Amino acid sequence: MAHHFDAKNAPFDRLTTEQLDTVRDALDIAYFRPNETIIGRDKAPDSLFIVIKGLVEERDGEDLVALHGPGDAFDSRALVQGSGSNAFVAREETLCNLLPRDVTLRLINQNRRFASFFYLDIADKLGAASQEEEAARFSPLLGARVRDLFLHPAVFMDGKETIANAGARMKASNCHALLVKEGAEAGIVTRTDLLNAAVLDRLSIESPIGPLARRPIIGVAPGDLVSTALLKMTKHNKQRVAVTENGEFVGILEDIDLLSFLAGNSQLVAGRIDRSSSVAELARTARTIDPQIRTLRRQGVRIDVVCEIVSDLNRHLHAKLFSLVAPTSIRESGCLIVMGSEGRGEQTFRTDQDNGLILAAPAPTADLETFRTDTFDALKQCGFPPCPGEVMVRNPLWSKTLDDYRDDFSRWLALSDERGVMNIAIFYDAIATAGHSDLLRAAKQDLIDLMHGERVHLARFARAIDAFPTPIGIFNNLVTSKAEGDALDLKKGGIFPIVHGVRALALEKGLHETGTAARIARLSEIGAFEHQFARELTEALHYLMTLRLDAQIAEAASTSLVKPGELSTMERDLLRDAFHIVKRLREMLRRHFNLAMF
Repeated sequence: MAHHFDAKNAPFDRLTTEQLDTVRDALDIAYFRPNETIIGRDKAPDSLFIVIKGLVEERDGEDLVALHGPGDAFDSRALVQGSGSNAFVAREETLCNLLPRDVTLRLINQNRRFASFFYLDIADKLGAASQEEEAARFSPLLGARVRDLFLHPAVFMDGKETIANAGARMKASNCHALLVKEGAEAGIVTRTDLLNAAVLDRLSIESPIGPLARRPIIGVAPGDLVSTALLKMTKHNKQRVAVTENGEFVGILEDIDLLSFLAGNSQLVAGRIDRSSSVAELARTARTIDPQIRTLRRQGVRIDVVCEIVSDLNRHLHAKLFSLVAPTSIRESGCLIVMGSEGRGEQTFRTDQDNGLILAAPAPTADLETFRTDTFDALKQCGFPPCPGEVMVRNPLWSKTLDDYRDDFSRWLALSDERGVMNIAIFYDAIATAGHSDLLRAAKQDLIDLMHGERVHLARFARAIDAFPTPIGIFNNLVTSKAEGDALDLKKGGIFPIVHGVRALALEKGLHETGTAARIARLSEIGAFEHQFARELTEALHYLMTLRLDAQIAEAASTSLVKPGELSTMERDLLRDAFHIVKRLREMLRRHFNLAMF
């Protein structure tokens, strides 16, 4: 009979109510004295052990591999495989629940999510975790607020204005409805109303719009639930509702925008980017990209797909901005590039500006200065804050001719300092978003050729993988920082070493791929990585990125910190697995680049 069995602990949180009843009926309890062997090395356990109280050491010979405390289960892999290589010994008085092997195996066959906990392959475990729905972490979509949705501007016209003027105003404002001021009560007139009046009712286009306006206007507040807006549209058979705050009209919510929010329809956002005719309009559309991320994550979309969608939208935005602000001389001879996570296609929530300009030939000074300022201001208006390191078009160091960049490559390489290494890394991750992409291809090939065979320079470049320690201790414990509120940094401890380590190998091999996953796949193809390790590395990267995105959504901020104490047992287990893969990559790179010489 179960004793202090917590069904919320992994992997039991994946079982159905009926399956949990089976577990409770089958559980037994056992007591172990200090230093008593619970499972011997190379022995086949006849039960899955779940610690109730006490502490259990996992040992590989004389080496302590891990400690298991209350809520932890062991030895799942030995249970499936028939034997395990490690021994389990009680460090102190310990109580365990025991789930018989035959019951465990039956549940594995019945429940795929439960079975994923017992996978022997780390890549399979991480992959299975990334595919699962985690909607329970977030509020339901209909629990979101109207303020989170894209709102069209509230455009007013006098009721005495003509149908012709109203149509022109709608086109200029890129909206489908106007608010009409006539008398004490405002009304609303739509594009369909204008068309019906002119085509079906055969009214003159010089007729006033006042009589066409519909009243009363159905409205919602910015703080109202999305479900409230949907219900009002349904109840009153309306395609749009006005959004009012403190008696003032602040926008109009269209049904297509509400439905796109619920469906996470990024194509609609791309369409709005294409239709934008001004920076102000583009900035309004840019504000709809971040809500797409939350929607996609709530729907359980894989992190790599989320990043691909967001990066595509941001690149689309940069291309449109280039067409809006670039003088003719810049458009004819320039290439706008984005770098960093944006260039690698690994961007989620918007961070800072990280862009540059490559020119085929010098542009007029006035045009170049105007472009630098206008691009910076426009991106800032679109929600991209300034880059602390000034890696931006505004900085002349990142907006110049191809020949000037070539001179810089040699200088960066010769200096071999931290700034030079960072600049090489930043540029190697660049991707063209607008203009003549052949300029970037030529520049990258020059950089690759310059680095080819330079073992010392490549080693100096690669050693940045050791800039931050992997946050896992000798006892397989996750190492947190009290200064950060008992949290650990996913980017410093895991994501950066993978990204930069893979980048160093890709640069050495002369690869043109920019995404980390694409680089890993290509490195595996050419034999730089074993196929299995490449799978594990990709899944580890995606798992760490997923945890980071979840933390950003929870904190509503750009953060890389996660508190292991707030993770489930399964999540902590997978996080340890991911960090072990990071450690293996570091060890491999230290040997490959002979980093011990520094």
